[in-house]
Amino acid sequence: MARAARMLALARAAEGAVGPGPGRARLVLLPSGGGARPDPQGARREPAEGGCWAGRSASAELRCAGAEGGGPGPWRQEPGHPAEAWCGAGWREAVAAAAGALQAGGLVAVPTDTVYGVACLAQDSAAVRSIYSLKGRNGAKPLAICLGDVERLYRYCHVNVPDELLRDLLPGPVTLVLKRSEELNKDLNPFTSLVGVRIPDHPFMRDLARACPGPLALTSANISSQGSTLTVLEFQDLWPQLSLVIDGGPIGDTQSPECRLGSTVVDLSVSGKFSIIRPGCALAPTVEILKKKYGLVPESS
Repeated sequence: MARAARMLALARAAEGAVGPGPGRARLVLLPSGGGARPDPQGARREPAEGGCWAGRSASAELRCAGAEGGGPGPWRQEPGHPAEAWCGAGWREAVAAAAGALQAGGLVAVPTDTVYGVACLAQDSAAVRSIYSLKGRNGAKPLAICLGDVERLYRYCHVNVPDELLRDLLPGPVTLVLKRSEELNKDLNPFTSLVGVRIPDHPFMRDLARACPGPLALTSANISSQGSTLTVLEFQDLWPQLSLVIDGGPIGDTQSPECRLGSTVVDLSVSGKFSIIRPGCALAPTVEILKKKYGLVPESS
């Protein structure tokens, strides 16, 4: 019943916000349960306090958002259980539809482990310009890139921290700012030598990133200076400018300001130091890992 009601609300919103015609974004609902795939170990997940999900990324315990009623939370891929084996046909079709729209130069709204985002291909300069236009911002505010796995990060960034540190924080609700490599599109954030990297702890986003030939550019699904969004209806004003909207259900408790904080953004571009650019939803555990496990010091120290 809840899924049927959600589909009806989406249909009505699409008619009202966009109207019939070629400007309408296509809506794709992930499989029931917010699109979550079966845990390969058959384990049950329990919601953390406040309606958000608490999960692990390697040894790090990072608080992140998940969908109400069993939505996407943190998943760990275990040896011998390839991600593809967990997917149903509906899931694969959603990934293929989103990848196709991105490769055609479109903008796609996506659920992440924190808030809803909008993605495009980072190596597609025209798409990058479109995402800036959608956000209503100029090119002076950088876009993050999104990858499916830590291994791919080394192609687009110059890394000066241990690989174990990366894996303690990624995938997870953290954006790591590193020095960009020459492989990254020069039209993406051309004013800076740095780039933020996201690997969301969300199975759909990781599958989508793996299905694309290069990194995704990723930003929150809202106009700049407006609040983050936890449901697709909250950003329906943007639908006319999108090729596809992937609805993974509500992300976390829509009444909780904490669930709208977005990722913690930390600059690791200076060896031995870190700088918090945005506190986000995982500040305390991130700082604890950086200080206690790896001995990094705040850049202001």
